[in-house]
Amino acid sequence: MDDYMKNHIKTDYDLVIVGEGPAGLSAAIYACRAGLKTILLENSTPGGKVMKTDEIENYPGFKNIKGPDLGFHFYEQALNLGAEEAGAGIKDFEKKDDIFFITLSNDKLITSLTMIIATGTKENLLNIPGEKELYGKGVSYCATCDGAFYNESQEIVVVGGGYSAIEEAIYLTRFAGKVYIIHRRKDFRVDKKSLEKAKSNQKISFLLDSAVVAINGNKFVESVIVKNLITEQVQLLEVAAIFPFIGHNPNTHFIKNKEILNNEGYIITNEKMETNIAGLFAAGDVRETPFRQIATAVSDGAIAGQFAVKYIENIN
Repeated sequence: MDDYMKNHIKTDYDLVIVGEGPAGLSAAIYACRAGLKTILLENSTPGGKVMKTDEIENYPGFKNIKGPDLGFHFYEQALNLGAEEAGAGIKDFEKKDDIFFITLSNDKLITSLTMIIATGTKENLLNIPGEKELYGKGVSYCATCDGAFYNESQEIVVVGGGYSAIEEAIYLTRFAGKVYIIHRRKDFRVDKKSLEKAKSNQKISFLLDSAVVAINGNKFVESVIVKNLITEQVQLLEVAAIFPFIGHNPNTHFIKNKEILNNEGYIITNEKMETNIAGLFAAGDVRETPFRQIATAVSDGAIAGQFAVKYIENIN
């Protein structure tokens, strides 16, 4: 790397990585080991969504590990290898004459030979009355962050039918006296073992074919209105909190070139994590992919990081 790096096009960085989740940090590890001058952009907590997960049981090498612990291992390794942090996120970017011009969220401008977008996804909202008004006052999208605020005398609602909803409902039984899992269907998008674990938990009750249609409360959440989608029967549940886990949308709002996105806003890549813009890669949950797991994000990041190195070698 040393010979060609002395002669390459002059930019602030060889590689800008947008996002400090598993994909971005994995890319940074591989890029830094190859000698690329690398900077990480992030406007939230380093580690990504893994930091919001209590127990992880499906990451190779660990029977189980706390999400924040795993996220910190990724983060610490990337920084120890020389990755820099901007202390800001991304506002927008454009490519001119083989150089990426990136405007940060603090309006600082930096240049780079390559970019990897690993911005992940954001939680979908229920978009019902009371959700925005009571956010942070009983409406939460992170059980690990806020579960400990509740106790055995209180009841909690979890909305969703996927892995996150089931796992976080189980986690919340550590604190609340009762947890309702409310799902629009009868079937769940989760592995059999996790679902059986939830069903065997005496603190968990299931309300299926149902939806929360309103959240009530003055200063804090006091109750939710639940509608059965088959019978249209409505009931009031007195609860202290509601945790929606109903999927995600990609964090691609800053991308002006919509040609690199699919109809849902995810970034289209090939197996090398390349987009149709030379030197621009994507990795992790933000890209079009059939699976969104920590292990697949780490794999994406490793691939993107190594092909970013090859891209720079080729242009020099």
